[in-house]
Amino acid sequence: MPKLLCVYCSSSDRIDPKYAAAAAELGRLLVARGWGLVYGGGKTGLMGAVARAVKASGGHVVGVIPEFMKLRELAYDQADELVTVVTMRERKLLMETRADAFVTLPGGFGTLEECLEILTLRQLDVVRKPCVFFNQDGFYDDLLRLFDRMVREKFFKPSNLDLFRVATTVPDIFDQIEHAAGTPAETKWFETR
Repeated sequence: MPKLLCVYCSSSDRIDPKYAAAAAELGRLLVARGWGLVYGGGKTGLMGAVARAVKASGGHVVGVIPEFMKLRELAYDQADELVTVVTMRERKLLMETRADAFVTLPGGFGTLEECLEILTLRQLDVVRKPCVFFNQDGFYDDLLRLFDRMVREKFFKPSNLDLFRVATTVPDIFDQIEHAAGTPAETKWFETR
């Protein structure tokens, strides 16, 4: 079984095709680099684009999908493993457990919620796996500025910015995964007076 890259991304089919093209490039490259995919199990949007590209390149696809989404015929049935769970929380836990690293492509509320949970677990030193934002065309610039403000205003420590990496090209995602491996978390809590 190859190492599994967990990909968080949009399920929307209404976004600019450039995002699907990058997701497909990621799918092809992760197979070329010897990785498999673990993701949310969908066939639409960037989720479908990355899964189809992995499968077409001969890679291993693990989809994890809640029953209510499967009932709406949103599942990518060609996955090598399609695991059906009841809740979104179960889905996230299984993806987290199976993954060897995480990458966040452009997405909406669900994508942000998933990746921020992993960053929270990194901050608490519960998860020690690499995390990368794919900042395609500056998509995450505003979020990264918010993180900088959180540091300036002491909502978290400067070292928290070391708990993730930022890639601006698809090949750079894998360089950033390698650089992020083993980055320790500083204790979350500030000393209080």
